[in-house]
Amino acid sequence: MSEEFAQPTAWHCLPADEAATRLTASFEEGLADDEVASRRAKHGENRITPRPGKGPLLRFALQFVQPLVVVLLLAGVVTAILGEWVDSGVIFGVTLINAVIGFIQEGRAENALEALARSVTSEVIVLRGGCKQRLPSTALVPGDIVLLAAGDKVPADLRLFRAKDLQAIESALTGESAPVPKHGDVLPEDTLLAERCNMAYAGTSMISGQGAGVVVATGDHTETGRISRLIAGAPDLTTPLTRRMAVFSNWLLIAIGLLAALTFAVGLWRGESAFAMFMAAVALAVGAIPEGLPAAMTITLAIGVSRMARRRAIIRKLPAVETLGSTTVICSDKTGTLTENQMTVRELYAGGVRTMVSGSGYTPSGKIGEGHNVAGALRECLLAGVLCNDSGLSRSNRHWEVVGDPTEGALLVAARKAGLDERTLQKLFPRLDEIPFDSARQYMATLHEIEGVRLAYFKGALEQLLPRSTSMLDGNGLTVALRKEEIEVSARSMAAEGLRVLAVARLIAGSTMSLDVTSADAGLQFVGLVGMVDPPRPKAIAAVRTCHGAGIRVKMITGDHAITALSIARQVGIAKAGEAVLTGRELAVLDDEGLRGVVRKVNVFARVEPAQKLRLVRALQANGDVVAMTGDGVNDAPALKQADIGIAMGLAGTEVAKDAADMVLTDDDFAAIEAAVEEGRGVYDNLVKFITWTLPTNFGEGLVIVAAILAGATLPITPLQILWINMTTAVFLGLMLAFEPIEHGVMRRSPRPPGTPILDAALVWRIVLVSVLLLAGSFGLFLRELAQGQSLAEARTVALNVFVVVQAMYLFNCRSLTLSALRIGLFANPAIWYGVLIMALLQALLTYLPLMNRLFGTAPIGGSEWLEIFAVSVLAYLVVGIEKRLRVAAAKR
Repeated sequence: MSEEFAQPTAWHCLPADEAATRLTASFEEGLADDEVASRRAKHGENRITPRPGKGPLLRFALQFVQPLVVVLLLAGVVTAILGEWVDSGVIFGVTLINAVIGFIQEGRAENALEALARSVTSEVIVLRGGCKQRLPSTALVPGDIVLLAAGDKVPADLRLFRAKDLQAIESALTGESAPVPKHGDVLPEDTLLAERCNMAYAGTSMISGQGAGVVVATGDHTETGRISRLIAGAPDLTTPLTRRMAVFSNWLLIAIGLLAALTFAVGLWRGESAFAMFMAAVALAVGAIPEGLPAAMTITLAIGVSRMARRRAIIRKLPAVETLGSTTVICSDKTGTLTENQMTVRELYAGGVRTMVSGSGYTPSGKIGEGHNVAGALRECLLAGVLCNDSGLSRSNRHWEVVGDPTEGALLVAARKAGLDERTLQKLFPRLDEIPFDSARQYMATLHEIEGVRLAYFKGALEQLLPRSTSMLDGNGLTVALRKEEIEVSARSMAAEGLRVLAVARLIAGSTMSLDVTSADAGLQFVGLVGMVDPPRPKAIAAVRTCHGAGIRVKMITGDHAITALSIARQVGIAKAGEAVLTGRELAVLDDEGLRGVVRKVNVFARVEPAQKLRLVRALQANGDVVAMTGDGVNDAPALKQADIGIAMGLAGTEVAKDAADMVLTDDDFAAIEAAVEEGRGVYDNLVKFITWTLPTNFGEGLVIVAAILAGATLPITPLQILWINMTTAVFLGLMLAFEPIEHGVMRRSPRPPGTPILDAALVWRIVLVSVLLLAGSFGLFLRELAQGQSLAEARTVALNVFVVVQAMYLFNCRSLTLSALRIGLFANPAIWYGVLIMALLQALLTYLPLMNRLFGTAPIGGSEWLEIFAVSVLAYLVVGIEKRLRVAAAKR
């Protein structure tokens, strides 16, 4: 980890009193007011410093320096030089709309640091001058003494010096799904962030107990502050689409410039005037520039956004739509993304028998074993889980929730599956006394009177309860000799399956007995084991399989334990039998080159810290992968921003994660990513179809101008007519391809290699073929009309209509780049037909309306001319269809 992100002092390895001494703090008195003022002047307020961003004017100006926009601006300048102010205004209007859209989206994407500041702002009880005060968290300074209780959000990084039954939920910071018991003891210096149980970190929450700690870091110096610097340091990456379009546009500009210069030079060599050749070069440039391409790209991406929203994926940045289609690796968090984020009892060991539990999550539907009556040790095990429990289960709007510890909630759900209602049982057998959970004891106990007998139920770690047990219950609930080895084997087997194992025991007490810690020294009856896990989402398993079929590798990056991570990874299909898991501690010793080699082979990374997640994403990108990263916590935000596409969870995700992401899943389900990838591939296909459709017109128009110059003939079409063709056909014909349904088999293709161009050799050849057909058809009929004595306006009208009608016929060829229009269904995309009908009406007006004749230099033509135009168009359609079929047949051989 770089020094920039390293914490200056390892507070967790210092005794609490030494930490207080270093901070000149008093556990009994807190800080004096004058000392607080001095420290606030030095350290500032306890808030994340927002990163200065680009001003609105600069952000707006930067929208105009992209290559595609430069192409569009050049078209506007050219038309302005020609004096065609209306057309120039239209082009500049399109450019302005594109810039406004980009400006708005970029502004929305820069909120991650503000969300981080919000995440640590709350009220807190502080000890100052010997008195307790409730203050805003922003008022804290290093050395302040903070008092914590259940439900509190931690306001700054604290070194705990007192903790009674204190437990924290730190999943947003560390990825650890289970509550973390807290204490004040000293820990080794190399203890991982997720295991620093004597620390409380800003932005995490306390769910039980009470405690106190001394503030060791505020604002930018907290762990959350370090993450804010990681987010700030992650660049706003260009997407595969924008990179490809930039290269494509640059080559297009070069080609247009060379053709225009060649046209100008050839004309001068032939003795034409410089002005005439300049106007001819301008006409060529107007024809060759695809004015509708930027608008088409924006609209196609916007349609993809709408489709994804219907499939529970909200896109925050338009280019992210296509990036999904290019993704080669998906890095997924475990908790809440691949799993339900709801602890579930999977297995029970009681009376020497292991019993499976069906159902998932907090919904109490499922069975204990084969559904037979639950009795004996098994029932006693479930009863103990209900009574020795401080949590509750509630239902709101058909959604079940746990109030309290998720682990205890899972016990209540399991009991309900056996017909044991916790509210009824707690009323029948009220708690008489208790030993609260303590991280040092690692168990809790409660006392109840059942059928005249006082029973104490114990729940906790096996290594604490088993040594205190002298007997056990059998399947019928009778006391038998303790089978210690059998119990330990069962516990190891459950743990190897990734289950979190709890032990349950009981003690038959005398009628006057109350509970204290000496009660459990010996003589316990061992009741059973409970194995639970945060289960994988059923849809995630199918989604991972589909991603693999699509050539996309899926990797798990989590802050959870290695055994748990590997178990879930195997269940969802991310890891195969025999594959290893790599921990954050092992990652820390690898240099960048070694890490690049590891990420090619390893699919599961556990106990990973935020900076290491960022390193993993960068290593994959350095290998040439297009990386999608999913996550929901503050700890995921830097990697979400660094990834080519960051995907946040909409339900469980923190605001920090959502603001750093490009896409938000509304139902937190990994399966929605599969749907989004499919839509992304469909969007990219439609963009390629549009480009394959529009470029032949631009090249054909350019070739017609060049051919006329070389032949010394009059221009077959004027610059204004070229603009009419380009703008109207792009809107009413080409954009209809954006509504094309996703083709079958799109998820059986491998991802596009990141470096591949937008157009492969086959599509370039097709573009050249159609361009030549347009040249031959339009220039040939233009010369034919002149030879038959038609006027220049009539000849130009024929040439103009050849371009439009051939484009309309070619549009059906482009609905699929490999299949015929008949194979994919003539009416599968009704928008195509609407566009063709509107274009036909416009061409009729252009050809026969006197006003349009005067504006565009056209003239009415007869039926025989239309027959010639349609003959050329049908011929072009057939030639392209034959070429497509021959190429597909050759590819199959």
